[in-house]
Amino acid sequence: MIKLIALVRRNWLFFLLLTIAGMALRLFFVFRLPHVAGDTWIYGDIAKNWLDHGIFGVTDSGAVRPTLIRLPGYPGFLAAIFAVFGREHYTAVMIAQALIDTNTCLVIAGLALELANDRAAKAAYLLAALCPFTASYVAAPLSETLAICCVAHALYYGVRGLKALEQDAPSTVLWILAGLWSAAGIFMRPDNGLLLPALGLPMLLLLRKTEKKKVIIAGVLLAATSLGPLVPWAIRNWRVFHVWQPLASRYANDPGEFLPRGFNHWVKTWMVDYVSVEEVYWKVSGEPIDPRQLPERAFDTRPEYEKTLDLISRYNQQLYIDPEMDAEFEEIARLREEHNLFRYALWLPFLRTSDMWLRPRTELLDIETRWWEFSRHGGESWFALLWAGLNLFYLVAAWRGWPRRQLGLAGLFVLGFVLLRSVFLSSIENPEPRYVLECFPVVLALAGGAFARNGNNKNASKQLA
Repeated sequence: MIKLIALVRRNWLFFLLLTIAGMALRLFFVFRLPHVAGDTWIYGDIAKNWLDHGIFGVTDSGAVRPTLIRLPGYPGFLAAIFAVFGREHYTAVMIAQALIDTNTCLVIAGLALELANDRAAKAAYLLAALCPFTASYVAAPLSETLAICCVAHALYYGVRGLKALEQDAPSTVLWILAGLWSAAGIFMRPDNGLLLPALGLPMLLLLRKTEKKKVIIAGVLLAATSLGPLVPWAIRNWRVFHVWQPLASRYANDPGEFLPRGFNHWVKTWMVDYVSVEEVYWKVSGEPIDPRQLPERAFDTRPEYEKTLDLISRYNQQLYIDPEMDAEFEEIARLREEHNLFRYALWLPFLRTSDMWLRPRTELLDIETRWWEFSRHGGESWFALLWAGLNLFYLVAAWRGWPRRQLGLAGLFVLGFVLLRSVFLSSIENPEPRYVLECFPVVLALAGGAFARNGNNKNASKQLA
């Protein structure tokens, strides 16, 4: 942190102007393009019930019942804002998120400084402060902004901890901080627990290079501080629901609730893009499905086509999936999986991950989801194409920034996190672009390296002094 503070002091005008610009961009999204919908109401309901009734629960038919569909991190954040500024004050929530995300940009600069040099850190701060993809989510009361913040801090302290172990320097505080930020990230989104195995591999490799006792102590500190805070939550769930659930449930369902696993399995045999999430997956249950919006890859044979349309027709009549109908979806899914196992196990997961990384990040904007249909909305289509190009620029810059430095174990950690998260996301059936945003601290830090001059950090510091 001392190196980062020194860098900011030497270049205070640069950082000041970019901070103002970055904050202005985020406030533009807050006041001009707010997105208060969907999961926001679930988080808000839990927060208000927690404040008003002392129950971590949701409102059901006018009564409050306990729930475990969300971890307490983001509802707790909303509860704190509501307690100070009043219930339903989502503007205050979004302004707070704008401040937090602006601070996250500085942490990303610190990560780039640890991975490369001063010039990379400045470039990373520029790219992060003006990144519209992360900035736009401050205007959505969802867990993404705080999750990105926690991941960025965990990555930063994890990298510093690895470097300290390699250099035989004191690292106790760094591992405690890395663990606590990892815990905070898990409380925002449970899949942020992938930070721990990503850190585990370089720590195992360190056992061969440095004193084993220090590495083991670091691992114990990391595990205790990152997983320890989950213990009270797991105990609460056991006492209330009598289930072992240290995280949130995979499909956001409480114990005893019917889960249409067959339907989920069926969509997983063909769904690869965000448009299908909106047009099909989110419709169930409660809204009709238009079978004309199903892509050709959703069918393998004519009998399967007819059976699928019959199922959808019956669903549209009752607008919910019962166990019998769910079993029929499961039968179709099983046959499709057996028909082409390679497609199900490898090809579709690859396409889902590619869609999350490469599609235009316009899901929070008033842009048609079928952005490629230029004949229907040419202006929006060109804007989406521009947005996709900007997203690709960040990814290419990150790729270009990687070979410029031999990042060693620190690089193994940050890239390992991106790889593990991408593999994990390929296994889910609903590819939403926001799920890869937690990887953007790595993307932005490495992208900063694409603009760094060759040479060591000492030389770069002299050039910038």
